[in-house]
Amino acid sequence: MGFPVCRLPRRGGRLARTRGAIVATALMIGTACSPAAKEAESPVDTASNSPSQTRQEPATPVYGFRVVNRFPHDPTAFTQGLVFADGNFYEGTGLEGKSRVRRVALESGAVLGERRLPDEFFGEGIAVIDERLVQLTWKAGAGFVYDRHQLELRSRFRYSGEGWGLTTDGRQLIMSDGTDQLRFLDPNTFEEKGRLSVYDRTGQVDQLNELEYVAGEVFANVWPTDRIARISPQTGEVVGWIDLTGLLTPEERTGSEDVLNGIAYDEITGRLFVTGKLWANLYEITLTSP
Repeated sequence: MGFPVCRLPRRGGRLARTRGAIVATALMIGTACSPAAKEAESPVDTASNSPSQTRQEPATPVYGFRVVNRFPHDPTAFTQGLVFADGNFYEGTGLEGKSRVRRVALESGAVLGERRLPDEFFGEGIAVIDERLVQLTWKAGAGFVYDRHQLELRSRFRYSGEGWGLTTDGRQLIMSDGTDQLRFLDPNTFEEKGRLSVYDRTGQVDQLNELEYVAGEVFANVWPTDRIARISPQTGEVVGWIDLTGLLTPEERTGSEDVLNGIAYDEITGRLFVTGKLWANLYEITLTSP
């Protein structure tokens, strides 16, 4: 089912100026001002001033949101990964000594089952693929594979660099590492098969965090902002932004909340869910037009 959109909807270097260049320019002034020099000047390229050349690309569209439902969320959960499957949420949480993977009831927020990570690991993003649940860790370069239903540990795997977000398109795992890169992993061997650099019309987009595959796009929390990037998994282009500023109202704040992080998509109904680290609520939202 398509995604529920309300349809009403590092950088280039600087020019170096050296002392030699300045001297050379000064020596050329007299010659450049002579009639012969003027005749030798290249003609002005008037085409570059045409409307078709000067027209600017439109800005990346920014979508708003409307809250459809609120659900209770464990305010002690440092949410690093969120998935909706089997009618419930699977959630991966972080912090050393507090990291877990758990299955959570949608309506009540009750923990239906969980597995604790060894204290030395900082849990990160998760993905459900086939009958397995896969979890990353932050700096340890270690991934865990669990039985999806019993949350029993089945195996481990290794990867280079940091682990942040994880999702799947059903064929491969898609991973973020806090940079502008998306990695594509074989879901059986966990071997890296390719990468994409993520960008919008202003340049590279880094700090990509929790990921969710939504109707052909990769949605990514961008740490530590209130924005979600809608990324083309074919090109890496950010085709839209979702601005969730104000989602957590002043009345809902307790002062202990951390950043927005956690996206889940119900493929059957098209529902979209979001939450944050140490947030007391989880929200079902729909998007509004740019």
